[in-house]
Amino acid sequence: MELQPRLLDVSVPDDPEAAVLVLHGGANRAASMRVSPTQLSVLRMIPIARRIARVDRRRLAVFRLLNSYRGWDTTHTPVHDARWAIEQIAERLGRRLPLCLVGHSLGGRAALLTVGEPEVRSVVALAPWVYPTDMPDGLTGRRILIVHGTRDRVARPDRAAAVAKAISRHAPVSYVSVEGGGHAMIKRHAVFSSLASDFAALTLLGAAPRGALAGIPEDGSATLT
Repeated sequence: MELQPRLLDVSVPDDPEAAVLVLHGGANRAASMRVSPTQLSVLRMIPIARRIARVDRRRLAVFRLLNSYRGWDTTHTPVHDARWAIEQIAERLGRRLPLCLVGHSLGGRAALLTVGEPEVRSVVALAPWVYPTDMPDGLTGRRILIVHGTRDRVARPDRAAAVAKAISRHAPVSYVSVEGGGHAMIKRHAVFSSLASDFAALTLLGAAPRGALAGIPEDGSATLT
């Protein structure tokens, strides 16, 4: 039986102005293994999704995606599921709204590679697991934030930095190093989550930069200690 992705509501106001789609990570555990709502890679994105929802519960709709399968293969990737979710969001809301993609690990990679979809205005890639050759299409008019912990031993920060450098030739991108942060974002979690929520508010609702985001150049790099 073919497994299907699932779109979960986090906060859906009656008349939102924009939407955020939160994408989880997670490596393969077995061939075509189903994503569990209780796996750690899914659970760690719940507080981030809730933090984003608190930005503005009247203007911002927030959704979480559960992928069809764990991991990434050549036949069906999280990018396919992200594109499916974008269509589902438009169907549920009755119209297409400006969208920010927020993804962690392989979800960060999926977010970056889905940036060319027409609704997408911005991407937050948290500790993205990427190849240096991951070059998204359709970057014009998009804004990108990549956040990586300096102690990440799962997803290599140098690869993410290389992708950020390549993207910078085509779109505004900021690369932020979080001193002491690891892949699971447990240590310095408040930094990761606040950057994600504030960037969504900045790029979708026109909010002023605040907190840690206020000190980060729009198209440069920064280290948060």
